[in-house]
Amino acid sequence: MSYRPAVHLAIPVDDLVAARSFYGQVLGLPEGRSTDHWVDWNLEGHQLVTHLVPAAPQPTGTSLVGDHPVPIPHFGLLVDEQRFHRFTERLRTAGVRFDIEPHLRFPGEPGEQWTMFFRDPAGNALEFKSFRDESMVFAR
Repeated sequence: MSYRPAVHLAIPVDDLVAARSFYGQVLGLPEGRSTDHWVDWNLEGHQLVTHLVPAAPQPTGTSLVGDHPVPIPHFGLLVDEQRFHRFTERLRTAGVRFDIEPHLRFPGEPGEQWTMFFRDPAGNALEFKSFRDESMVFAR
């Protein structure tokens, strides 16, 4: 068994009930420990923590990637292509509105990837993507 470090990411939310609905039901993440002020989520072995804050986070801005201004900051996962498309359908069925619709970015280039951007109820931006060739994630 090989060791792979896990990321710990803490993000602000202004409503834990809405966060539980979104991360637990819409995204399907298993819930871990929690208090009245935070909830741990298992994001594919990474610890995502939603912390209750008085006001929703404000986006910092955007950065042009390909033809799209992507929201900054954002976070998400790299998944295989089949899972990306299944996840896209799960989000559509749940009525999630996309900031950037699922699409193929950089076709024919080393970094060819499916990508999509959407937000949680507090306004945190998420990106889920799938590289056609996983060995090209860091290719130049």
